[in-house]
Amino acid sequence: MKKLMMFTALMLASSSALAMSDGEYVAKAADCAACHTTPQGRDMAGGLRFATPIGDIYSTNITPDKAAGIGNYSFDDFDKAMRKGIAKDGHPLYPAMPYTSYAKMSDKDMRALYAYLMDEVKPQPDANRENPISWPLSMRWPLRVWNSLFLSSGEFKPRADQSSEWNRGAYLVQGAGHCGACHTPRGWAQQEKAEDESDAKFLSGGELDGWYAPSLRGIKGSQQELVTLLKTGRNTHAAVSGPMGEVITNSTQFMTDADLNSMAIYLLSLKAEPAGSPAKPATVTANGQQTYARYCSTCHGTQGEGQDFNIPALAGNVTVTSPNPQTLLRVILNGGQTPVTAEHMSKTMPGYGWALNDQQVAELTNTLRGSFGNQAEAVTTEQVKAARDAAK
Repeated sequence: MKKLMMFTALMLASSSALAMSDGEYVAKAADCAACHTTPQGRDMAGGLRFATPIGDIYSTNITPDKAAGIGNYSFDDFDKAMRKGIAKDGHPLYPAMPYTSYAKMSDKDMRALYAYLMDEVKPQPDANRENPISWPLSMRWPLRVWNSLFLSSGEFKPRADQSSEWNRGAYLVQGAGHCGACHTPRGWAQQEKAEDESDAKFLSGGELDGWYAPSLRGIKGSQQELVTLLKTGRNTHAAVSGPMGEVITNSTQFMTDADLNSMAIYLLSLKAEPAGSPAKPATVTANGQQTYARYCSTCHGTQGEGQDFNIPALAGNVTVTSPNPQTLLRVILNGGQTPVTAEHMSKTMPGYGWALNDQQVAELTNTLRGSFGNQAEAVTTEQVKAARDAAK
């Protein structure tokens, strides 16, 4: 009965996606709910915690409540917050809010989003939480300097040498989708090191909040496989979990096939820098192989082949071979869960942090990174400990 209820709810969600207003569609593409709705909270009422280098930051209430939310924002107030990172009362927003990406959104989409938040979202009285950041880091004026250095103004400009589909994909990836917020490395001031395809660092992989988002450059696979992954969270050989799983659950599964195809066309056009050989290659050990045989091989196969459309392959898996092993370690330690979508129920991989010590996890990880044709940098017990600590 419970499964039937969940299936019915997902079918209703799928049907309602077809009837979304333009503004709701923009909100889905921008994944507003991911940051402004807590797991047990009310829609768009804020309160989600983000760990940053200067301290914890809580997302704000963006419902049209006049006291707690943005009900008193004019469109110009809203547009200034979205594109320039300046609140109605004049204080700068922390760039944990991806306004550097939203700056590229079109005026049409921004007005549609404003209308949706004001007219279709239910007002909620949830008061915004204070950010527990101590002085002097709590001072906001340095953010104006940050904006002057790292915020580029102006809507996305299509490239005349590319197709309309490519340009639509670039607009969605760079703007509303703010893919660079996770997948682009950050600099000394926590700024994204690149903002579009003209710089090879754009979408070349980045670490954020204890996870590593892999490079989206040089993606292997077909356009249809990438579209399927963005729509359902899995395809023939791959599956998504962690923060990207939430993106698919809350955002990309609701996007049209045309837009997903455009995003795939754009992403597949991005070339990767040639990868050098690992300075210290991961070594396969007998202990690592034994651990793999005991805990992993039943599902992932003796050769890391996985199961089509069900369990991801480990051979050639970008999470396994990533230069930064943080996400792989967190999945091994804490498990993973594929997204909930209209097409698939979620599948769960158990974590083994309770059963394996840091040395065993390191040996298993190195075996994965050195087997099945994979080649990657060796992982240390110190990195395993850091991954354990990041999940606490």
